[in-house]
Amino acid sequence: MRQDDRHVNSYRIGEAAALLGVSSDTMRRWVDAGRLAAERDEHGHRIVPGAQLAAFARELARSETAAAEGLPSSARNRFRGIVTDVQLGDVAAQVEIQAGPFRVVSLISRESAEELRLEPGVPAVAVIKSTNVVVERS
Repeated sequence: MRQDDRHVNSYRIGEAAALLGVSSDTMRRWVDAGRLAAERDEHGHRIVPGAQLAAFARELARSETAAAEGLPSSARNRFRGIVTDVQLGDVAAQVEIQAGPFRVVSLISRESAEELRLEPGVPAVAVIKSTNVVVERS
């Protein structure tokens, strides 16, 4: 994040791309297409104001979730990925999914894991709904 007086909470294209989990090229295309506004800093680098990036990220998540799911749900956090590990116990199973840069680990019943035929290499979606979320400032 840029820390000078004029651009506090503004992000360079690469930083903004990393926060949204896309490539810098994708971010540049979105800016060039007018989907997201960017300014130039004193060095000529394109920067995206943090508030605009946040609004764009929120809208992007809403549109992708609606398009991907089709059915209404109260859960808002979906991580599409690939199963990387399954540990079966007598009653429970630990399932690990790699979703982009995110590693999601879930404990589910062994019966559910077997019904879903979860094993490394299978595509899966981790649907997360929580009443307790910890937020850390990065």
